[in-house]
Amino acid sequence: MRFRLRACALFCLFVCTLLSNLAAAAGGAKVHVITFGKWTSATWTPGTGASDDNLQTIKVRALIVDGRVKEYVLGTPHEVTDRLFVVRRAFRVNDSLPDESTARWQWQRGGWLLVDRTTGRISAMNFPEFDPLYSTVSWYRDYAAYCGVSDDGEKIFAIVAQVSRRKPVLKKPLSGDGMAEDAAPDSACLAPLWLRNPMRVSFERAGSAKETYAIRGHVVDLVNDAEEETEEGSQ
Repeated sequence: MRFRLRACALFCLFVCTLLSNLAAAAGGAKVHVITFGKWTSATWTPGTGASDDNLQTIKVRALIVDGRVKEYVLGTPHEVTDRLFVVRRAFRVNDSLPDESTARWQWQRGGWLLVDRTTGRISAMNFPEFDPLYSTVSWYRDYAAYCGVSDDGEKIFAIVAQVSRRKPVLKKPLSGDGMAEDAAPDSACLAPLWLRNPMRVSFERAGSAKETYAIRGHVVDLVNDAEEETEEGSQ
């Protein structure tokens, strides 16, 4: 009888300990809440040397994690997976001169942010040759296609970057002139066009021929016009 009572007591103690550990583990796994604030109109000055006559209006909103504003963003987020999404950053910079006592804040467009819904972590994505003024990103899955601009503005590149890789999957110089000093925003090239089955992306600049690349994993092949017409005709 004593043996049965002792065994029963040990079993109850084991069950209580197990339930306590499970409750502690569940309580330690914090659920992060990620939301966006309301859209707000902001004045944007394109470029560092732009005059007040070139002011434009953009829409920005807060990126909020667990009730706290972490960043300001613009545009539509792109869902990479059910856990990750990317969104473009907006920020304010102080444009006041050394002899000015009052801060002169200006909104600017930034790069892209990678947001993890599970951990609540926000990471800045450093895309090669991405120009916040002239580059327009077109997303497909975890690939970002855009026209990059060299530091001196003399060369334009067709670039495909992947979220999980530091080096670009594709980086090829495009024909045509570089960026003029008075070039309009988002004018490095037209927004790249993605196609699936097989996965391809096309780059086109004003006055230049379209260039299409097939992306197979991390391998990139240039697709000529004849091959593209044949594939489109067989679909």
